[in-house]
Amino acid sequence: MAADAGGLSIQFSVSAGELHDCKKAPEFVAKLPLADYMIANKGYDSEPLWFQIRDQGAIPFIPRKQDSTVGNKDMDGCLDKYRQLVENMFARLKHFRTIATRYDKLKCNFAGAIALVCAFIWLPMLNGNSP
Repeated sequence: MAADAGGLSIQFSVSAGELHDCKKAPEFVAKLPLADYMIANKGYDSEPLWFQIRDQGAIPFIPRKQDSTVGNKDMDGCLDKYRQLVENMFARLKHFRTIATRYDKLKCNFAGAIALVCAFIWLPMLNGNSP
């Protein structure tokens, strides 16, 4: 799931449950619109992804894993707070029972349900009201 600076979803991708997110991330990041920063959690810490984000003209903001030799000394505390926006987006999605319990067995049906719920979440923003 990718969210904008307001915490609203802008893109999502459904992958197999046993597939690590970092394997699908390069394909997903390539589809995202241009941005100044791309913020992600430690699960996306891989050198190829860092290079891809830089090649797209954005600054990657991904905390390094514990076993990393580079470390996190250059991390900005203010930008780190924006990582929570995607987690908040997942929390909003899980208010809808069909998403939280994954009733749909087919990937296309589940992706359609996520798209519909994201549209419901976007609706108050179109009227200028907050959710």
